Amino acid sequence: MLTRKQQELLIFIDERLKSDGVSPSFEEMKAALNLKSKSGVHRLINALEERAFIRRLPNRARALEVLRLPDALQSRPALSLVSSQPAPRAPTPPAPPALAMLAANDTVTVPLHGRIAAGLPVEALESDRSLSVPSALLGPGDHYALEVSGDSMIEAGIFDGDYALIRRCDTARDGDIVVALIDDSEATLKYLAHEKGMVRLDPANSAYQPQRYHPEQVRIQGKLAGLLRRYH
Repeated sequence: MLTRKQQELLIFIDERLKSDGVSPSFEEMKAALNLKSKSGVHRLINALEERAFIRRLPNRARALEVLRLPDALQSRPALSLVSSQPAPRAPTPPAPPALAMLAANDTVTVPLHGRIAAGLPVEALESDRSLSVPSALLGPGDHYALEVSGDSMIEAGIFDGDYALIRRCDTARDGDIVVALIDDSEATLKYLAHEKGMVRLDPANSAYQPQRYHPEQVRIQGKLAGLLRRYH
């Protein structure tokens, strides 16, 4: 059973797809449902996907398909990816092609590699999970997400359970927050610095000490581009 807001959002998306051929933006959804932030829209869309009312289309980071409507609304015509019959001739212009896609222009989908924790290199965290991210948090380049484990960066506002959005790169400047792979075995999220021929990885927690390594021990896996936090 859907909540009232979930049902309202599903109907709103369905009606806009029928009338325009594309979904409303997240800003329009937020306004239509009288929500205070777009994070509420994200939660509703995730809930609809989990309940198999909508589906993210593979290889299309910003597209969804409407799979079904609540039982009470099943009399409404369903959408399909490709119309099996040509549109009937009519004196008025035909509606746009009925492609059940959500053109959510203000989100992108990035791989979610798992928790960044001692003993696990980033490469070992590859998975088929993904995370929908507001595009405003990301710049150009290839990105992935990591779930933060631990409290070593809390003074930088990065808490256990947060999602760190990482832009892939192999170089960074002093002062950047980076994912550093140490001895090809341990990945950590820290401030980068260089000191007397050594690489220093600084925590943002006065309870922890900086870590120093020879340059050949450290490989940069990416730089912090943004942060997501869930409130339960």
